[in-house]
Amino acid sequence: MEKTPDDYFDGLFPPDPMLAKVKEEIQKRGMPDISVAPGYGRLLTLLTASSGAKRALEIGALAGYSGICIARGLPEDGRLTSLELRPDYAELALANLAAAGYGDRAESIVGDALGSLSRLEEEGRRFDLIFIDADKENYLNYLERAIRLAHPGAVIAADNTLLRGRTLNSDKQGPAVLAVREFNRVIATDPRLLSAHLPAYDGLALAMVR
Repeated sequence: MEKTPDDYFDGLFPPDPMLAKVKEEIQKRGMPDISVAPGYGRLLTLLTASSGAKRALEIGALAGYSGICIARGLPEDGRLTSLELRPDYAELALANLAAAGYGDRAESIVGDALGSLSRLEEEGRRFDLIFIDADKENYLNYLERAIRLAHPGAVIAADNTLLRGRTLNSDKQGPAVLAVREFNRVIATDPRLLSAHLPAYDGLALAMVR
């Protein structure tokens, strides 16, 4: 069977036991297998490190896969704030971050993400890197709040912008598809952002706040 480009490049990297353990835990608990793709996980680490980010925010924690990838790029005095709707997911994500050696630089805020984002803004919190990977119908709302929470020069990334091909299929008109299509358009054209779309895996939007 011929390899896809994603499979080929993933195969060049050595196994990652910590992230493999997170994936096993997801399967064992019957959680949705929707963590960021391995290549984009590595990209999150690279973006965090290369941008010099010290304060990172992720919207949607699941089991901590993306959180570990981001934390790997933070300096020792860096801080990752994870927003998660479900308390059991948040607890597992923090446990996995601690097992990976990042427990001292991670915090979790449980509850509705829009409410949590509003509170962070009211508290005057600002971030250098923001990763969006939660309910798709709120992607535009998350983007607007991310811009307001971002330092100038901050990186914003958003996963699943292809929705397994549904955003490309004009016959698909569900609310999540329509929301992500509009998100993709806005992040590409908003004058406050310098942006790019990556078509590998399930799509990733990248932007730098001007």
